[in-house]
Amino acid sequence: MSRRSIPYLLAAVLCALYCAVSVTRQLRFETYGFDLGIFEQGVRGYAAAGAPVSTLKGTGFNLLGDHFSPVLALLAPVYRLFPCAVTLLVAQAVLLAVSVVPVTRLAIEVSGRVGGTLLGTAYGLSWGLWAALEFDFHEVAFAVPAAAFAVEALARDRAVAAACWALPLLLVKEDQGLLVAGVGVYLMARRHRRLGAAVVVTAVLVTAVAVLVVIPAHHPDGRYAYADAGEWDGGDPLSRLLLPGTKWWTVLALLAPTAFLALRSPLVLLAVAPLAARFWAVNPLYWGTRYHYSAVLMPVLFLACADGLRRMGPGWVGRLRLAVPSLALVVAVLALPVPPPGPAGLRVTEARQVLTVIPDGARVAAANELAPQLTSRCTVSLFPRLTPPGTSGPWARPVAEWVAILDRRDAWPDDPAPDAAEQRAALAGLPAAGYREAASGGGITVYRWAG
Repeated sequence: MSRRSIPYLLAAVLCALYCAVSVTRQLRFETYGFDLGIFEQGVRGYAAAGAPVSTLKGTGFNLLGDHFSPVLALLAPVYRLFPCAVTLLVAQAVLLAVSVVPVTRLAIEVSGRVGGTLLGTAYGLSWGLWAALEFDFHEVAFAVPAAAFAVEALARDRAVAAACWALPLLLVKEDQGLLVAGVGVYLMARRHRRLGAAVVVTAVLVTAVAVLVVIPAHHPDGRYAYADAGEWDGGDPLSRLLLPGTKWWTVLALLAPTAFLALRSPLVLLAVAPLAARFWAVNPLYWGTRYHYSAVLMPVLFLACADGLRRMGPGWVGRLRLAVPSLALVVAVLALPVPPPGPAGLRVTEARQVLTVIPDGARVAAANELAPQLTSRCTVSLFPRLTPPGTSGPWARPVAEWVAILDRRDAWPDDPAPDAAEQRAALAGLPAAGYREAASGGGITVYRWAG
């Protein structure tokens, strides 16, 4: 097998693995309306040549009012052919697998065929990518391969290619401007001053327009909802940035899979600004290793690892060309996150049959776990939010003809869905609101509004 073919073969194998994991989770009802259902609704809107509206986020809510992610429109043609949530999951698997190619390609040049394949496999199994796979679908999937090709180009001192790969990140999400600006600064430091300055200015301008103009223009309240997370509270800035210890654990978890060799390369500095922004935010969900927040940092760090090994000189490369990739693979396997359990008490085959009583095109208020089973063919909101904000009472004007819920109260999520107490109260009020049971089984119950 030639060196050139190995990265593509490895990417194909990992793509099949990613698809198997993601699609299986969807088939087992282990995905959620927050966020797979939300993104499917947005892509469905683009596919219909309309706005990316998500009723799970709110009545008529345009996703461009949440995050600047026009890149999602690229999925519209594929979604028109295959209109289901699985399309998004497969697309994410392909995008993440494509990022394996540049990482493995550079690793093979540095560590040889075996060492490079081991390091590429370690990257493909790294916890940052795996956490993204296990939390449904996110637009960051587009950022991972673009970042990987951009950083590979930087490692090879291909300035124009690095800029061309980095700039599309600005269309993925507004926070990617930090990584793009970092690429520009790196280019300037490598004496590509004009190109680097142009990349930095473009990153700043596009991010500013997205946050100050585009997102507020589409948000119901005319604002950027995440601005508050970065406001200074007047306390000690160093303490806010560096504490609590969860943040240091995240840094350790990011560097450990590279055997800390990423620190040998200046490319590792590209991860500083995105990570600092997460640590500065007041939301603790950004600080840890769960969810998709570290996915785009994984190609940066693994490519920095390969570059760091190359910078150690021929003698050290000969000694470590297999040891480092082997250690990285062991750490990656040991750090694989444990898959979250599915809804308690759910019998998938029977539950899917029960959901068929809901007709296509119906308006449904569904439990978080049931939403992505319906978003391809129904207008779905999150139970128990049956009425738009500002109505005179919680049941004054129901906007859902159907309700689909889990029978087990302990299976209802606390976040981001409404808490269990609110859901119990809403369930108790269904008969008074005119809803009658239409079907039950498999751990779920479907109600229909009888007026």
